[in-house]
Amino acid sequence: MTSADTWQHGDPYERYIGRWSRRVAPLFLDRIAAPEHARWVDVGCGTGALSEAILAGCAPAAVIGVEPSSGFRAAAAARLGDRAQVVAGDASALPLLDDSADVVVSGLVLNFVPDPHAAVREMVRVATAGGLIAGYVWDYGDGMEIIRRFWDVAVPLDPAATTVREATGFDLCTPAALRELFAAHLADVGVEAIDLIAEFEDFDDYWLPFLGGQGPAPAYVATLTDAARERLRDELRRELAPTPDGPFTLRARAWSVRGVVRAG
Repeated sequence: MTSADTWQHGDPYERYIGRWSRRVAPLFLDRIAAPEHARWVDVGCGTGALSEAILAGCAPAAVIGVEPSSGFRAAAAARLGDRAQVVAGDASALPLLDDSADVVVSGLVLNFVPDPHAAVREMVRVATAGGLIAGYVWDYGDGMEIIRRFWDVAVPLDPAATTVREATGFDLCTPAALRELFAAHLADVGVEAIDLIAEFEDFDDYWLPFLGGQGPAPAYVATLTDAARERLRDELRRELAPTPDGPFTLRARAWSVRGVVRAG
């Protein structure tokens, strides 16, 4: 991917993907069945959606969010307050002690990490033997229709756009790839789909977040001329909106993966 995959600012992210991230987080937690009163680490905590869901539904002993972006850290700290600790750090070099967590999770991050194996090794390092490691990523190749349908329209208009679309650049958006990654480092690996329906009040509710510059698709939109942007918007409206000002829905699928740290 190019610099288009950089995430820095909380508010545009919330309008674009954050509102769906908040809904998928508790569904992910239901699937991994973590124990209560555990020490949690949220790797790449972003604006704090997953950490907030952990606090709301998992009765944790402690939650630490690790995030490289100062903008996202500020948004997460504002959201979580003193209920969790938010620290600067990279997924491949976590600023945490060995064996200091019971559950280490990562939401919608592993596909953005340059070396996912290094990230999983770090997650294993900070977890106790028998600890739970888990994560989830959007199904960019098919089931994440909010983004896939955008590229289905954008690429025929501009074939060069295929080089920045997530399904081209991200290898971890399939269950097979996630299983292979976790199986290289963990025992008892399992992968599940997480499906939800994204409801849009009208076409603008879908389109306007693409103008925020956060993530590959919005960053691509920012590179277009005014005329090309208008053409893309008009084609998307024709493709997606049953009526110009009416509601519509799209699927949003993520893949969840979990594994257990081997003893010794």
